[in-house]
Amino acid sequence: MAQNNKPATDFMAVPGPIVFDSKAYNLNWSSHPAANFYKQEYLVKGENEDKYKTMLLIDAITGQQELKDVVRTKVAELKKMKEGNPVINYEIIQNPKTSEYMLDFLLTVNAADGSISIIERNVYRYKAFTDKAGKKAVMLLGVSTRAYGAAAANQLLIALKASRKELMNKVAQFKIPELNINN
Repeated sequence: MAQNNKPATDFMAVPGPIVFDSKAYNLNWSSHPAANFYKQEYLVKGENEDKYKTMLLIDAITGQQELKDVVRTKVAELKKMKEGNPVINYEIIQNPKTSEYMLDFLLTVNAADGSISIIERNVYRYKAFTDKAGKKAVMLLGVSTRAYGAAAANQLLIALKASRKELMNKVAQFKIPELNINN
């Protein structure tokens, strides 16, 4: 994520703020890193991208991308990361009714002494769509939650044991806003 002071560009014409789990998320950062790739990040007012508790993400890849290939690419990235960090873990779920995928995964950033400095849990929902202009795309709706420091990381891991499926269900049931790619 790039740091700058100019306002984020809404490349996907997402009506906002996005209300998820009774909190309003506002567009905080956006990027158009490739001709067919768009990224937008949303935070609750008062949150900071460097030390957030919860962030929403919306990505879109336009063109003839296969949903399963986009998911497979992310899983390959996680497998590679896991080689150097055994805490990284993930689960893939496919919804046969909607053909959507969900990817639930855990990442960590470790301090020099090996302790966890950041733990991040992400739930990504992947969906194929066609916008009003007829552009085909794969979109990702993600919810990222973080804890900072070893003690907070342990608390997050303990809480996950009891409520892991709760966030997955909220993301699965969330009505994704309509996207319209601007270019």
